[in-house]
Amino acid sequence: MVDFSRDRDRMVRLHLARRGISDPHVLEAMRCVPREAFVPKGLEEFAYDDSPLPISEGQTISQPYIVALMIEAAEIEPGERVLEIGAGSGYAAAVMSRIADRVYTIERQAVLADEARRRLADLGYDNVEVIEGDGTRGWAEAAPYDAIIVAAGGPAVPEPLRDQLRIGGRLVIPVGERQRSQRLVTLTRIGQTEFREDDLGEVRFVPLVGEHGWSEHDGRTEREARTAGSKRQAAHSGSVPELIREAAEDLPDIDAAAFGQLFDRFTEARVVLLGEASHGTSEFYRARAAITRRLIERHGFTIVAVEADWPDAAAVDRYVRHKPARPTAELAFRRFPTWMWRNIEVESFIEWLRERNGAVRNPAGQAGFFGLDMYNLNASVKTVLDYLDKVDPEAARVARERYGCLTPWQSEPSTYGRAALSAGYAPCENAVLGILRDLLEKHLQYAAADGESFLDAAQNARLVASAERYYRVMYYGSAESWNLRDRHMFETLEQLLAWRGEHGKAVVWAHNSHIGNAAATEMGVVRDELNIGQLCRERFGTAAALIGFGTDRGTVAAASDWDGPVEIKQVRPSYPGSYERLCRDGGVGRLLLDLRKGQHDALRHELLAPRLERFIGVIYRPETELESHYSEASLPQQFDAYVWFEESNAVTPLPTKRREGMPETYPFGL
Repeated sequence: MVDFSRDRDRMVRLHLARRGISDPHVLEAMRCVPREAFVPKGLEEFAYDDSPLPISEGQTISQPYIVALMIEAAEIEPGERVLEIGAGSGYAAAVMSRIADRVYTIERQAVLADEARRRLADLGYDNVEVIEGDGTRGWAEAAPYDAIIVAAGGPAVPEPLRDQLRIGGRLVIPVGERQRSQRLVTLTRIGQTEFREDDLGEVRFVPLVGEHGWSEHDGRTEREARTAGSKRQAAHSGSVPELIREAAEDLPDIDAAAFGQLFDRFTEARVVLLGEASHGTSEFYRARAAITRRLIERHGFTIVAVEADWPDAAAVDRYVRHKPARPTAELAFRRFPTWMWRNIEVESFIEWLRERNGAVRNPAGQAGFFGLDMYNLNASVKTVLDYLDKVDPEAARVARERYGCLTPWQSEPSTYGRAALSAGYAPCENAVLGILRDLLEKHLQYAAADGESFLDAAQNARLVASAERYYRVMYYGSAESWNLRDRHMFETLEQLLAWRGEHGKAVVWAHNSHIGNAAATEMGVVRDELNIGQLCRERFGTAAALIGFGTDRGTVAAASDWDGPVEIKQVRPSYPGSYERLCRDGGVGRLLLDLRKGQHDALRHELLAPRLERFIGVIYRPETELESHYSEASLPQQFDAYVWFEESNAVTPLPTKRREGMPETYPFGL
């Protein structure tokens, strides 16, 4: 049973108070109003994530932080009269009703108005009146108001709302273009015709539609508006591709020695993080391998830490460091997505690493291969799915959809709607957790019998401590699960560095969404998600080098749904206005952009404003690419450098049976 009161308290502490909301009236109101009552059935578990969620009529309920920010900016006090434009679900009106004497809220869509009325009545909030109508006209019958809050973005402040504000009253409204140009402003009426304006910063809201706002024709969805803005930005950024062309360093063939040498500029870093824009692109794997070989051979790096499960990578590590295989260990990378690490590109690097380590006499000088990820994350997911397939096929179907779409770069809240849990999961939860605990304990037996290292035993002990909590939040899916996972990966990296001593140096292979600084992306700005890159930046400063990768088009190995078969899919050409399109328009087929301050400052300045960036994981759905795989980021703040391949190809998966002549210790054998 979900403890919503605990979740509300956590939301207030982490998402509100920690981010600067200090008004005690607002904090207490947010703590007592049940947001789960204002979201559609099946989405209650997401109610206290700091993210918007879909409601009826294609609209959304705003994220809690924005609700609190606007109410605090309106300085609502007990005994006051408040007008809200855009009732939506009724949640913000409910919060204000716990502070103000009377709240009037206007909703132009009849279905939403009726639903809000019902919810507020069910909760006994009888000091709220829901009015169906054009909010841009205000509600003169109850004017003047001590505060007016507008929950949609208009091109300007509607005159009727100015007129209905009492002297001394405050009006909070997003104003400006709908794509990256809205500013949240507070107008304080200081005289009959005089207003003081305060700018609270950049926001994104749905359009304010009405007589004194945008027309119905202009009332596009948030993502459509964002797309239009990217096109407008592309039309006015003709100089950016030229700046990219001027700053670009041509990349030689990946197999040439000169390729790795180009990255010697980052060898003073203690951690070099190498990304990928997809989990199934050959060029990304081969480029990371070439850079890593150079860092190992010439610059003393002895840790290769990858976005992979610890036990699977441990089998590879034993192979590359010439250690005996565990007789009871499972074979490496046999679970979905097998192609992510079981591919020819990774095999080639592993064989090189084994050969190189064989020539190193001092074991301390050998380079190891380690997994950063949660203990058997993918095995755990498969266990959940297998169990649900037996007891509730519909819940299993929904779970597959959820695992495929709950990714940190997705900003379209309607994706949650497709992944709402069926009621059948609730009775299964404890059984699923029990199965997962059994799975974990089975693997711990291997570690207990292993005498090689305290490192492995300590890592497994850490996983036991957090296993049940992680598996629970992993299934439900939220910012909490993402943050728990990336903190775990970062802490594993710290343990590896400590194990190697003060001179230990690591290369990290992970997706761009893990290694780029999340604080410069929608992940961090909108959803309070962090990642390894951000944590490394905070911990190591400039001693962490964050290198992203991108492509315009080609092929990729990916699935259509979680636990689905690998497919070789066509990658669509990049979207107008995106970083990928700008690089393509630069006309250099393979390039390296050094994005650090002092390198190409004119280009860096032009690229700072957030733009669309493409993210493809193990799931790729080109038919919904804009919603499923694009998110906004500030490239120069996200990465120190960017590696670009205009056209790229899918990785080549390895077979899952032993090939003749392979040694018994070979980690990919059957």
